[in-house]
Amino acid sequence: MSSETRTYDIAEPESVGVSSDRLRELIERAHREIESGLLPSCQLALAREGKLVAFETLGDAEPGSRYIIFSMTKGVVAGAIWILVGENKIAWGDKVADFIPEFATNGKENITVEQLLTHTSGFPQAPMNLDVASTREGRIECFGKWRLNWEPGTRFEYHPLSAHWVLGEIVTRVSGSDLSDFITERIFDPLGLSAFRLGEPEDRQGDINDLAIVGELPTPEEVKEVFGVAIDLEEVRGEVTDEALMAFNEPAARAIGAPGGGGISTAADIALYYQEMLRNASEIWDPRVLDEGKEPINELPDPIRGIPAHRSRGLMVAGEPPEAQFRGFGHNLSPRTFGHDGAGGQIAWADPDSGISFCYLTNGLDAHIIRQGRRTIGLSSRAAVCA
Repeated sequence: MSSETRTYDIAEPESVGVSSDRLRELIERAHREIESGLLPSCQLALAREGKLVAFETLGDAEPGSRYIIFSMTKGVVAGAIWILVGENKIAWGDKVADFIPEFATNGKENITVEQLLTHTSGFPQAPMNLDVASTREGRIECFGKWRLNWEPGTRFEYHPLSAHWVLGEIVTRVSGSDLSDFITERIFDPLGLSAFRLGEPEDRQGDINDLAIVGELPTPEEVKEVFGVAIDLEEVRGEVTDEALMAFNEPAARAIGAPGGGGISTAADIALYYQEMLRNASEIWDPRVLDEGKEPINELPDPIRGIPAHRSRGLMVAGEPPEAQFRGFGHNLSPRTFGHDGAGGQIAWADPDSGISFCYLTNGLDAHIIRQGRRTIGLSSRAAVCA
């Protein structure tokens, strides 16, 4: 599908209680890195009361074109799991091995679905290259080889990709549908949204913006000023290296549909997806399960940020300031705000108090993670006060 055939209805801001002036300030802030030449392009969308009030593409990208959304994909995969929990086909405490017997090796037999969703399952950097991931058989064989770094449930460490490969296989075995098809048919089709895809055939990738590495690494002094201690940036990034991220410029990688970071979308589709999480107007989820999915239950310490993880069953939850900002959320958001970030400073969230949902995407992977973080906070802070 080309960007020319994808359109969205844009409501007048004041019709849903959004300030045009504050919305303009948000868009002007997004222009800053484009005008300075730092980022090649970006895209943002803001919605309230189920309606888009802004959808802007800035820089060297076609209006309505799509982006690799990286770990923001995890928030969509969570929604797929929640559907099956609501249908009593999965329970939070079910053992993964009950669905995938091949997974029950090397001490992994008692890992639960909830532990996968909360990044407490104990195999954060379990390896799987994209060649192996390109076939279901290869993925399942990998599951059996993986070993634990620590006892499941005792520690939080972000699992960039590994846990979500397993979640995707659970959806397939329980529903009988490929994860990508399940997400499209059970979530985005009912919402009338056509941009999001988890895996896109090579002949349908023409409107995806290529990624580019920009900027420079922060100095050790800058890192210490922000974090209070010297930090090895390469250790923090783990498997999320420039090489791994840039692999998603390859058509074959985009076609695989990595559940932990291979989603492709417009900002508008994601902002409207998060509106549905607020409103459940299309009754995609059982209301009880939707509430449980958004409730923060993981308060184990974040080894990087030094604060409680404050994660729900699949999402990040803002919590109280100043910790909310360290989790990547902006100022002015309610503690109940939930969402997920993505590589390059991308962010999506919904605030139950204001009713606003917001998504910011870019194809510029800024090496200066401190500047990247400040940009995300600045944009989210301006979006938060638009109501």
